[in-house]
Formats: sequence, structure tokens, C-alpha cells
Amino acid sequence: MSRPNGLHNLAISTGDIRRQIAFFSDVLGMELVALYWMHGVKGAWHGFLRLNDRSSIAFVQTPQMASIAPQFGVSHAGNAGAPSAPGTMQHLALNVDDDAQLIAMRDRIRSRGVNVIGPIDHGFCKSIYFAGPEHLTLEISTSRAAIDPDAWIDPEVVALAGISAEELARFRAPAPTTGQGGTVPQPPIDPAQPHMRYPDAAYRKLIEMPDDVMTATRSETTPPVQR
Repeated sequence: MSRPNGLHNLAISTGDIRRQIAFFSDVLGMELVALYWMHGVKGAWHGFLRLNDRSSIAFVQTPQMASIAPQFGVSHAGNAGAPSAPGTMQHLALNVDDDAQLIAMRDRIRSRGVNVIGPIDHGFCKSIYFAGPEHLTLEISTSRAAIDPDAWIDPEVVALAGISAEELARFRAPAPTTGQGGTVPQPPIDPAQPHMRYPDAAYRKLIEMPDDVMTATRSETTPPVQR
């Protein structure tokens, strides 16, 4: 079945990529594996910190970002229960394998002078909570087993969200697909669908570009350091 099967990278905007790399490396023990000029974005840097061989936390810094002021309740939540604007990152939760590793991470974080609360047992996971640079709200969690949807999908919340029984059944078991060999054409631009933000003419040019031309003209596969 064709579907996502893990996190490849979560990209976070930053005005100080050095500070973020130092925090995630020293405080959380994550390895810096890439730092280079972001492909196709003039003046932008892109950094990747390893979760595993196929999963990373990424940071993007452009010259404009340092002058954009965070606004709590708009761009940032401030804690794992506070509001932020729809579509923004409310908090970031990272995984460890067991309770011992969770406590070991709490020790590591506190040893770097960073305050941590928890663990809090949520039933299907235990979590600790703390802050990162530039007002990131961070969590580290561990789960004993996979989440049991029969126990953790609350009928009251389903109803309040306006989800019908038919929708719930579809959400719990999405229709499988094996793809069509890349033969599905680009659909026309529909204002009712979600879209990336580009100048209108540039966006239309990108959408209308044949897939093979996009791959041939926009790909950059050479690493910045040659060996």
C-alpha cells in the first residue's frame, strides 16, 4: 500500500541556525549531518540533525527570518497546551524507546541547564516537556505499545468534530492505493484546494511545468563537499 511510513524531516524556521544546531546537538545529542545552501532558495541555509538514517529535524534560515518577531498565540504556542495559529507547529515531540531512556534524556537536558517537567503519563505514552531556542515547545515521549484506536478514539470528540460514522470508518481504514505508475496528470489549479504560497505567475509556471522538466531543471544532487 502506498502511504507515508515515517518522518523524513520536519523543517523549522530559524533566525539563528548556529544556536539551534548547538542546542539539538549538545542538549538532545542529535548529530549534525547536513548544512548547506538550500537548493533553489537564494540566501537560505538548510541544516539537518539526525534522528535515524531516514529521519531528521531540519532548520531553514533565510536573511529575512531574524527580523520576523514571534507572537505567542499566533506563530508560537509557548507550551504544549497553548494555542497558535492554524497550520503552525504547536509543539514537537521526539521519541525514545523506553522509560529508562526518557529519564536519561531528562538528566541530559537538565545537566545542560534547561528546565524540564515530567514525566507525565498519558496512558499510551509518557512525556517530558521543555523549551528550545526561539520559543520552540518540545516534548520527548515513549510508548509501551502501538496506540489502540478502540480505546483512544473518543466518541464524544468524534461527534464534536463533526465526524460522521462513515467518515470515521474511512479515517480509521483509508482506501489503499498502489499508484498508477506516475501516469496521473497534474490537476488544474483549484482555489478550493490547499496551495503553496508563491507569486501567482511563478506558481502557475511551476504547476504547468512537465514533471520530467521539473526534475531535470530543479534537481541539485551534488553535495557541497566533494570527496
